[in-house]
This record gives sequence, C-alpha cells and structure tokens, in this order.
Amino acid sequence: MTDVTIATLDGQQMPAYRADPAGAPRGAIVVIQEIFGVNAGIRRKCDTLAAAGYLAIAPDLFWRMEPGIELDPDVDAEMQRALSVMGDFDQDAGIRDVEATIRYARAESGAKVGAVGYCLGGRLAYMTAARTDVDASVGYYAVGVDALLGEKHAIANPLMLHIAGDDGFVDAATQAAMHAGLDDHPKVTLHDYPGEDHGFATEFGKRRSDAAATLADERTAAFFAEHIG
Repeated sequence: MTDVTIATLDGQQMPAYRADPAGAPRGAIVVIQEIFGVNAGIRRKCDTLAAAGYLAIAPDLFWRMEPGIELDPDVDAEMQRALSVMGDFDQDAGIRDVEATIRYARAESGAKVGAVGYCLGGRLAYMTAARTDVDASVGYYAVGVDALLGEKHAIANPLMLHIAGDDGFVDAATQAAMHAGLDDHPKVTLHDYPGEDHGFATEFGKRRSDAAATLADERTAAFFAEHIG
C-alpha cells in the first residue's frame, strides 16, 4: 500500500492511494471516494480489493480544491465540512480525473479495469459508466441519479447500483425514477436494500449495517469476478 501520483488529462499530478495484490493482478479497480475524501474507510476498501487479487487505486478527487482531505462522518463538524466541499466539487473535472486513473490502472495492471464508488462516488460511478470506457462499474447509494438518466444510452458496459431503501439522501421518488429509467437497461442491474440508510456499507462508524454491507459486497465481488477477472 502506497501513495502515488497520477498524470491527469490536463497534464497535472493527482495524488492517489494504491494497494497492490501479492501476485499478478487479476484486474484493477478504481475506488471512488465519498464526500469524506480518501479516508481510512476508502483505504480499507482498496486494501480488501488488493487482498482479493486486484490492483486498487483511490484517486484524491478533491485535490484540485485541497489535497489530502480526510473527514469522519460521525463528527458533526466534519460532516458539515464534507457537505460544503461536495457543493464546491466540480464533478465533470472529477470524471476526467477518474478517466485518468482508469488509464493509469489499465497500464499498470495490463488487465481490465472496474470502478466502485460510494455516496458521491456512487453517482460518479454511474457517470463513469456513461462517460468512459471502464469495463464495469458499481455504485453504492448513488445520489442524484434521477437527474442523470438522460445519459443512460451511453452506458455500454455493465453497471450495478446498490440502493438503500431508507436513504436519507435519496428519497422514494428518486429511487422509483431510477427503477423506471434503468430496470429495462440491458447493462444495468439494480439491487434494493429495504430499510437500510445511506452509508450502510461503510467500513467504519455508526452508519454501517453488517448484513446489508456483506450482501452488497458479495454481489460486488461476484460482479467484478465475472466482468473484470
């Protein structure tokens, strides 16, 4: 596990966290952060993927505003700061930085590349599926997908979305719009987790729900095994 820099599409250097498997990678996974930055939970996601045989890389997508932001959602002041940072974040630039990470991961692994994102990262995983050549994507409790359904025609590779049924940031109407817009898409699979709240698959903290997290992660592992390697 190490910190690296990745050349961005506009010729700058972006910090990222990288976790390597013990042997040759079976594929690579770009891990897309929540609004809390590349914190201990996101690094743990990378480490777990590396233990499963993948090269895992989490780009610091807030680096253009302030490199190295790490926040704890269980601390109210840090949650409020995270919401503020999200409001200032340029998502289009973020997707270009994800694309740069995909290119880096593909070159470093010599294999297929997937993406998995959480919260804001779940939304970005959807956008990545629609706007890049990533081989497969997974989004956990993605926010605001209803406003992105106009891009669904561009999703050419498999996408899986995990939906928290009692999500405080994704209401029932938004969830219904996601199903109405995506259920018949040949490349998209939606999974619902009734009664679960936003953040249920976090590695640490109060938001985690073990049973739902385990089920979602098992589905994600099988999905990547099928589509990445």
